[in-house]
Order: sequence, then structure tokens, then C-alpha cells
Amino acid sequence: MKRTALTGLFLAAALLASPVFAAEDLCGANLQTIKDDLASGSDIGEEQKTELMETQKAAMAAHAAGDDKKCIELTTKAIDDVDQSDAGDSDGGSK
Repeated sequence: MKRTALTGLFLAAALLASPVFAAEDLCGANLQTIKDDLASGSDIGEEQKTELMETQKAAMAAHAAGDDKKCIELTTKAIDDVDQSDAGDSDGGSK
């Protein structure tokens, strides 16, 4: 009986902890994507590059403080903005 209860507690703890690891992984993955975007010199303007660097700093601070939710919010928005900018630039050059 004790073994079953202990196993149940262990499984419950593992299931409850998994979203925390998933959030940390997403935060880290998004930070890496931003780092790659900045390093590649992708087709982003200087203003957007500056905003991306500021977002990276804020997200890293949130991550260091343990606020992975804030990190994910910041980085996801920044990545979406870069993706939308890239999609807008690939319209055949008509501006």
C-alpha cells in the first residue's frame, strides 16, 4: 500500500512540474530565436533591431527572475513582429 501511495505522489509531482519545464524550454527557445535573428542580420531595420535587443534584455531579466510567463510573452511578441516584418518585405518589393 505504501509503495502505491508513494508512486502516486511521485507521478502527481512529475505531472505538476512538467508545465514549468515546458515554459522554461519555450522561454529559452524563444531567446535563442531572437539571438539567431540578431546574429544573422536578417532583413530587419535598425529601429526593429534596437527594439529586439531591448526585448531580449527584458526577457532575459524576466527569465533570471523566474518569471518565464513574462519571458514567453515578450519573446513571442518580438518573434511574431519579426515574422510579420519579413512577410511584409517579401511581397515582391512593391512599397
